Amino acid sequence: MKKWSIVMAAVVLLLASLPAAAASDGEESSNGPNNEENFSPGVEVLLNEQLDQLEGKSVGLITNPTGVDQELNSIVDTLHNDPDVDLVSLYGPEHGVRGSEQAGDYVEFYIDERTGLPVYSLYGETRKPTPEMLEDVDVLLFDIQDVGTRYYTYIYTMAYAMEAAAENDVEFMVLDRPNPIGGVKVEGPVLDPDYESFVGLYPIPLRHGMTVGELALLFNEEFDLSADLSVVEMNGWERSMDYNDTPLEWVLPSPNMPTLDTANVYPGAALIEGTNVSEGRGTAKPFELIGAPFIDGADLAEELNAAGLPGVQFRSAYFTPQFSKHAGELSGGIQIHIKDSAEYQPVKTGLTIVKTIHDMYPDDFAFREENSEGVSFFDNLIGNGWVRDEIENGTSVDAIIENWQEGLEDFKDVRRDYLLYTTSAQEMIEMVERFEDEGAFADDEAVRSLTMHLTAVDRFEQSESADKVAKHIESFQLLLEQQLENEQISDEAYEALEAKTESMIGQWG
Repeated sequence: MKKWSIVMAAVVLLLASLPAAAASDGEESSNGPNNEENFSPGVEVLLNEQLDQLEGKSVGLITNPTGVDQELNSIVDTLHNDPDVDLVSLYGPEHGVRGSEQAGDYVEFYIDERTGLPVYSLYGETRKPTPEMLEDVDVLLFDIQDVGTRYYTYIYTMAYAMEAAAENDVEFMVLDRPNPIGGVKVEGPVLDPDYESFVGLYPIPLRHGMTVGELALLFNEEFDLSADLSVVEMNGWERSMDYNDTPLEWVLPSPNMPTLDTANVYPGAALIEGTNVSEGRGTAKPFELIGAPFIDGADLAEELNAAGLPGVQFRSAYFTPQFSKHAGELSGGIQIHIKDSAEYQPVKTGLTIVKTIHDMYPDDFAFREENSEGVSFFDNLIGNGWVRDEIENGTSVDAIIENWQEGLEDFKDVRRDYLLYTTSAQEMIEMVERFEDEGAFADDEAVRSLTMHLTAVDRFEQSESADKVAKHIESFQLLLEQQLENEQISDEAYEALEAKTESMIGQWG
């Protein structure tokens, strides 16, 4: 009997502990950062919450293999099979709707075998939908994963389609997706309109820090596209998140964008395309491998590592491209290894690589030939003619970057008006208060210090004093780090507030 009493007492104690354990293991605090559990891309928001927007309308769809939900179901097939949706036509950007074409290949009109729908090419001879292509369309959807870089052509396919939609009285709807390299950092020169092309149509910087939906809003307003535009926003995405912070699988946006690592190096490494050096096309690591037959990989890696670029390391590499530049030739060079993505500066890194190879191999290195107007493809990529001149004149990378900063700051001011995924100091103050109720801080002084900083940020935010907001939110970030080091704040509270802080830096920094 005594033994039975002991067993029952143990069971009672175990049952009493279960609710707390379940809450700890199975639930997340509402204060925590938005994460995979809360995330939905625009396509899922449309299908699950806003499908009535398509009711009674003939739908055209611009997409490619990245137009999938979290279960990797294609939006083409999902809409085609939905009895409440009248999907009438498909439109493919560079590489096509099913992603079967290489860079630069023209895709002709054809019938999609799976759905029987007509597929119109928006790359090559017809980049802008013609009135005939839109004849039976009431609303044009755009669902393509961007990579966060100015010279990725999909965003200009979107802009041309918006312009055509406006001219033909067709609604235009963007199903938003994450910027895979984050929505915080903005880097590189703003495009000089004299150098506009299909790899740079509007004056935005190389790394724009915006989602495709935000870009659509900016293009529509700033460049008078006049589309009847709507954006289906994502749920659960914050500016501080990159692609790995979402539950989405990486689907190749194009044949030479195989991984997220490729997207991270692309804003700078793709500048190599404007030279006679291979950017790694025709290898398993495009844009991560860079080289040419005339380069000694060990020497180049040593020189680049000596530059002390933040968040990156260079390894000597040798490779033989199967196609594109130097196809079939053994090329020496480097592989880019990102060691700290938060510190990594892709544009500065790419420019440093170009200048270093230029300086080390002056007799072999060359920029792509100028056209009849004196413009090299490198100029189209960098967005101006003066950077190439400065490299050839021996100007330092830091001096070149300093020369484009004013234009970059002006763009940030414009960009702020079109950001959909934002946070505020007041929201963060409320978060601090909730964490205080949960006992996340060591003492009242820790709470007071955070609240005091955020109150100052809120005041400058209300007056739209961008410089002061940026300065004080960065000071708040340092305070958070100090509190974590001194064990004045829980890990959960720190991570949630740090994510919000990064988002604010992306808005105001």
